[in-house]
Amino acid sequence: MSISAKLVKELRDKTAAGMMDCKKALVETNGDVDKAVDYLREKGLSKAAKKAGRIASEGIVESYIHGGRIGVLVEVNSETDFVAKNEEFQNFVKDVAMHIAAENPLYVRKEEVPLEVVNKEKEILTKQALEEGKPEKIVEKMVEGRISKFYTEICLLEQSFVKDPDKTVGELLNEKIAKIGENMNIRRFARFEVGEGIEKKEENFAEEVASQIKK
Repeated sequence: MSISAKLVKELRDKTAAGMMDCKKALVETNGDVDKAVDYLREKGLSKAAKKAGRIASEGIVESYIHGGRIGVLVEVNSETDFVAKNEEFQNFVKDVAMHIAAENPLYVRKEEVPLEVVNKEKEILTKQALEEGKPEKIVEKMVEGRISKFYTEICLLEQSFVKDPDKTVGELLNEKIAKIGENMNIRRFARFEVGEGIEKKEENFAEEVASQIKK
């Protein structure tokens, strides 16, 4: 169904959740604001949004090594050292490190993707759509939809969480923020794979990691 900007604003004022989260909640609840409020609370998005502006400068750096072939370092921040020592926080960071090993994101969030990368992808997608014989008037909308999918492939927070594909890493982060009660931030990561950049026999270690994590 079509969701008006007025409804989105009303829900955002009630919950302090992000615009896209509010729109999704309204779509899921057929435009019922009260049910959408409950939806956001269940997802932890309302409480998380209220904490998002608070500075998170503590935290930990976690490492994950898979079979001596793939290695990940990830920094996740919290507001206090107390939370950084919390077992649930630490387990979350470990899960993020394993996810990075399995899914190989290139950036943490959409805002980090260089404009030239996005523009190049749009150019390629536009050519593909035109070659498919799509009318020019709908190509732009098609490209925007495909760019959204592009973000889910390369941005950590947009990816489906490898242990629970029904939620994104960003949604999992918001759930942890709401549960633990502090702002948390996945700041940066580095991923290394043996032989990366060297021409060699095709081997997909990322698929191997993902298959083992999901067991």
